[in-house]
Amino acid sequence: MTAFLPISDAMDSFGIRHVTLASNSRPSAMGKHQIFVKDGRIAEPSVDVPVIDAQGAMLLPSFVDMHTHLDKGHIWPRAANPDGTFMGALLTVHNDRQAHWSEADVRQRMEFALKCAYAHGTRAIRTHLDSLPPQHQITWAVFDEVRQEWQDKIELQAVTILGIDLIEDNPQAFQDVADTAANFGGVLGCVTYPMARLDDHLDVFFQTAAERGMDADFHVDETHDPKANTLLSIAQAAERVNFSGTIVVGHCCSLARQSEKESKHTLDRVAKAKINVVSLPMCNLYLQDRKDEKTPLWRGVTLVHEMRQRGIRVAFASDNTRDPFYAYGDLDMVEVMREATRICHLDHSKLEWFNAFSALPAEICGFSPSHLQVGDAADFIVTRARNWSEFFSRPQSDRIVVRHGRVIDRQLPDYRELDNLFMVK
Repeated sequence: MTAFLPISDAMDSFGIRHVTLASNSRPSAMGKHQIFVKDGRIAEPSVDVPVIDAQGAMLLPSFVDMHTHLDKGHIWPRAANPDGTFMGALLTVHNDRQAHWSEADVRQRMEFALKCAYAHGTRAIRTHLDSLPPQHQITWAVFDEVRQEWQDKIELQAVTILGIDLIEDNPQAFQDVADTAANFGGVLGCVTYPMARLDDHLDVFFQTAAERGMDADFHVDETHDPKANTLLSIAQAAERVNFSGTIVVGHCCSLARQSEKESKHTLDRVAKAKINVVSLPMCNLYLQDRKDEKTPLWRGVTLVHEMRQRGIRVAFASDNTRDPFYAYGDLDMVEVMREATRICHLDHSKLEWFNAFSALPAEICGFSPSHLQVGDAADFIVTRARNWSEFFSRPQSDRIVVRHGRVIDRQLPDYRELDNLFMVK
């Protein structure tokens, strides 16, 4: 694994010269640098440590994956989406959750997913947890145990996910879910969609979060229907109630289907409300505009360039992994970077996009910094690639992952470890 860059896992202090620091996505901003590590942290230059010539190899800070679904992951062998549609995913997950999501089942799949993410070079993850009662009583406790066990490898946060209509259908249940998440230091989240009294429900949602000191994280307008614009309602509600917590919205697919006048108005309100956006290009490319035996005509992603031009903070993340919402994936942020760059045309932008996979999501979620500055944890990835063309042309399967100044074992878990969940003989 380390043949092209001999960093030993036994080295407490070392330097790397002639390394290309991938601080952003503009080739003109990249150049040869040197980086030093001492006692697990980025250090000042030193002449008393072994220095390795990287010969221009790219070095990237470890990734932050701010929108995943660890509790859903890897159920595809027993719960495949029958037609690849969004509704097919909803119904299949509902049935699988009802039948299988015990403490042992959720824990085993969570741990498998975290092993994958860690081996690929991710150091922090925010996961959404299906919290429709009574599932919240099982999953949040499991998550808290897993978070403690993994605290030295991956920082973990969790968000509730349930339909916002629960506020009306069962107000007490919604409050109980919020209390459970708050007790575990979680973020309050829900799925929004066009419905009667949405504004009233959003007011209750934000008030509930504020009373518990919680941030907010929504699944928003994950549809091709241009009439769906709950994003605007969220922005208006955040201003109306003067919500002081951090707000994140994910997906926002329908925004790209609306008229330019409507989308501009919505984006102006989102910017004013200081709302952060996370785009999930792989999952949305899989689900959106899917018709039986018809070629899809749009990409399913939101207006990321127009958002950044207004100063809106935009990140990218993995979303679902081998479940009915996305049949593939491995929580590999190199794959997310590669696909987001191609799908969203990040490569010829005048804006800096690399931080949307590391430092920016860390800042939005409140994870520890990810800048590779002196004093930061020595958490980074080294690849054979020397420029973005080389980087994006191959999967970088031979990358070196360094955590706390030490090279980790990048052996991925075998899918056979999950066979007992699917009764595979």
